[in-house]
Amino acid sequence: MNMVQKRHLIWIIMCVVAFSFAVMGPKAAASQLKTIQNSMGMTFVLVPAGTFLMGSPEDEPFRNKDEVLHKVTLTKPFYIQTTEVTEAQWNALMGRKWFSRRRSGNLPVVKISWYDCMEFLEKLNRLGEGRYRLPTEAEWEYACRAGSQAAYTWGKTIDCTQAMFANNSSDSRDCLDYATKRDLPMDGPAPVKSYPPNDWGIFDMHGNVWEWCLDWYGAYPSDSVTDPKGTPSGSQKVRRGGSWFKGASLCRSANRNFGHPASRYATLGFRVVREAE
Repeated sequence: MNMVQKRHLIWIIMCVVAFSFAVMGPKAAASQLKTIQNSMGMTFVLVPAGTFLMGSPEDEPFRNKDEVLHKVTLTKPFYIQTTEVTEAQWNALMGRKWFSRRRSGNLPVVKISWYDCMEFLEKLNRLGEGRYRLPTEAEWEYACRAGSQAAYTWGKTIDCTQAMFANNSSDSRDCLDYATKRDLPMDGPAPVKSYPPNDWGIFDMHGNVWEWCLDWYGAYPSDSVTDPKGTPSGSQKVRRGGSWFKGASLCRSANRNFGHPASRYATLGFRVVREAE
């Protein structure tokens, strides 16, 4: 191919791209990208549709009875935030009324209730940059596993170099020395991206802070399900991932936790899903 032909090919490609944006619009074009970033500086990675085994096998150490193993199919891809929502992102969107109790930085925002998440999401959706929501519990576990069926995304065990947990000077102290050597905060979470991501480029799915999910907490089905959204009603909302406060077993991919939707704890934050269009 000579230089004239190459230039002609480049011109054709540019016309096709321009036509795609004109016809589909920027939102539809963005949905084809693997990663996207919104105006709040929140980065999202595209998670493919697929099928996985949700829950844990009966021989997994520290397994709980509510982790019934069952097949889940997610029929639609979705974007999930690569980190927990940070203090800086929260403050930028929520404004001055929150600022007095939120430091502006790269730490995950905490002491956030499920209802607070809804207010954040309402404001985020008003920006007109896509449709945002909390992940369902099935989406959360699917993204956490990133193709793995082990207790943790990387394998059967966990250590202090892989995630933030047991950073509690009054109780679970196993990772205090490691956190101190790295100049990470004691008795609290680490800045986001302080530990390696999983195979899909998602950070801190194990440990750091518990993360709210969309679902009401309830029993799993025993049969295969498609695009589950949990029980239709309840009194407790699901939260996932473990935190800096307690030990390793609570950080397992299948471990389930729950709390009243109005509860606010120093161990509790969230991350956001953006629907793929």
